[in-house]
Amino acid sequence: MSHFFAYLDRLKLIRRWGLMRNIEQENDMEHSMQTAMIAHGLAVLGRQRYGRSVEPEKVVATALYHDASEALTGDLPTPVKYKNPEMQSAYQDIERRARQRLMDMLPPEMQPDFLPYIQPDEESECWQLVKAADRISAYLKCLTEEKLGNGEFAKAKETILASLLASPLPEVGDFLREFVPSYTLTPDELSRG
Repeated sequence: MSHFFAYLDRLKLIRRWGLMRNIEQENDMEHSMQTAMIAHGLAVLGRQRYGRSVEPEKVVATALYHDASEALTGDLPTPVKYKNPEMQSAYQDIERRARQRLMDMLPPEMQPDFLPYIQPDEESECWQLVKAADRISAYLKCLTEEKLGNGEFAKAKETILASLLASPLPEVGDFLREFVPSYTLTPDELSRG
């Protein structure tokens, strides 16, 4: 018996933004799906506009599993994760061990197919797109909270936007200009085109 997918199902129980007051709760499973959709869009933009050789389907799968280790570790808040180099290194080791534990839960014949998604090449173009999508998802969370009247996300929004604007990936800027403004509209405004 394999517990792999049962553990991943528990991502819906992992709350994000644990140190912040949230008007709209978000869990790791929702975040992973949103990140996968954004990453897919970035990959298509990169391929069509900038001649990248990425496979959008691989980018989607990588994004779906990008926080899989949190099914075992929980979501450690960013200010804690990156508090100092020792903390960051220790948490990276914990994540690596959690990813390996998940891999070990899979039947041996499935492991090679899951390895690129559970333990991605963090130097790859695919991973860069996934991490950019992850940041865009965080930025969208900040926009949502701001729209709902929660000022607690203002600094996070500012910091995340600055990191996105500094991205070397031109498709990130395209996504911010072409798609992000719609996220602040009401359904009536969206339907008016």
